[in-house]
Amino acid sequence: MHKPSLETTTTLKARLSRIEGQARGIRKMLDDERECREVLQQLSALHAAVQSANRLFMRAYARDCLLEPDNGAGDEATAERETLVNELLDMMEKVK
Repeated sequence: MHKPSLETTTTLKARLSRIEGQARGIRKMLDDERECREVLQQLSALHAAVQSANRLFMRAYARDCLLEPDNGAGDEATAERETLVNELLDMMEKVK
């Protein structure tokens, strides 16, 4: 079973905590009947934060789970596969 690294888990948990705070802030803005423009701006920021967390985890999944070292394959082969996966992820990000 593949699991994300401790570094990835820690980073993602911190980002999710910030996202939760942003969502609570938006809810408070609605309770306080703030202007539509302000709410929309914060919703856009929340969306960007979720997308960023998603990209972080996609890269970590590729690195930690898909790029599992082969038996007998050297660091060069692993580095080449990592480059290919990063190129694929970069292309996926551009096709929004």
